Amino acid sequence: MSKRTEKTIVDIAEELKLSVSTVSRALNNHPNISTRTKEKVKKMANKLGYRPNAMAAGLRNNKSRTIGLVVPRISMFFPATISTVIQNKLHEHGYHVLICQSNDSLEQEIALAETLYSTRIDALAVSSTLYTTDFSHFDIFKDNNIPLVFFDRVPKDYKVKVVKGDDYLGGYTVTEHLIEKGCKDIVHISGPLTCNLYTERVAGYKNALRKHKIPFKKSRIFYQELTKENALQACEKIFARPPYPDGVFAANDTTAITILEYCRKKNLRVPEDIKIVGYSNDPRAEIITPSITSVDQFPAIMGERVAKALLELLQQPGAPQRYSEDLVPIQLIERASSAAPVSASKTTVKKKAK
Repeated sequence: MSKRTEKTIVDIAEELKLSVSTVSRALNNHPNISTRTKEKVKKMANKLGYRPNAMAAGLRNNKSRTIGLVVPRISMFFPATISTVIQNKLHEHGYHVLICQSNDSLEQEIALAETLYSTRIDALAVSSTLYTTDFSHFDIFKDNNIPLVFFDRVPKDYKVKVVKGDDYLGGYTVTEHLIEKGCKDIVHISGPLTCNLYTERVAGYKNALRKHKIPFKKSRIFYQELTKENALQACEKIFARPPYPDGVFAANDTTAITILEYCRKKNLRVPEDIKIVGYSNDPRAEIITPSITSVDQFPAIMGERVAKALLELLQQPGAPQRYSEDLVPIQLIERASSAAPVSASKTTVKKKAK
């Protein structure tokens, strides 16, 4: 089988008896080239199967107009929404986005960093894995003044721009909400403490309990990957024997929905017997019955801020990168799963986290 040979602008020039520079200008819609010549060149390019070599063009001008984006899993609602917004915003400014998944594998994240650097991307945005505590595999971007932005899952002490949610306030707000609804025994199902999201939400949970003089019990907190399977295993332990908790703070909505379904099979009424609050305001939380109270993290706002940060850094080539933090707000969306008893007051006074 003969090897396919890529056609170049030299081949187009030879076919049309034109100079290579004329063909190049025609393909790039240069104003000094006539419409007739442009049409002839583009028609021949299509006939020969010519494909522009963006990488070669990038090498010539030292710009690829391509930005890398690494997320844990594109299938999840939160990173999927952020990725879409980032891609759309950057496209408006003439950039293409390479979206990669680490699948929460540190090994894969390291490999992706190396590959994206070799691809000569102009900038990189990353939401790290659950288990990334050493971020040195991203040093090559900083050392070569390639703009680097972390979002959502971010490093604590790394000289880069980070865009993150107010997870401490989120954890505090959820816990205080359950307390205000009458809960005195609140389980928290957290993600692994290797990730900033969960250390901050756990801190908020503990401080809300402390403020309301409710003892913290190690037996009432679980640290695990927030999957349906792990949520079911936690339920088996939580509901193995009475007394059952009267409130559950789940650190994502997949876990909250799983707990709701488990309670239904256990003949526990939600919210009468137990109240449930999730996190991230996944669309599923609103349509399930009873609908689930959750925390909106405003992924569209986060995506816009990440894109803005990247564009600002791209406009300052060679500028040293420093740590700066952009905090995206959160909002508790109250639904049926944490509704107060009929006899309770309809008005809840909102307290400020300390």
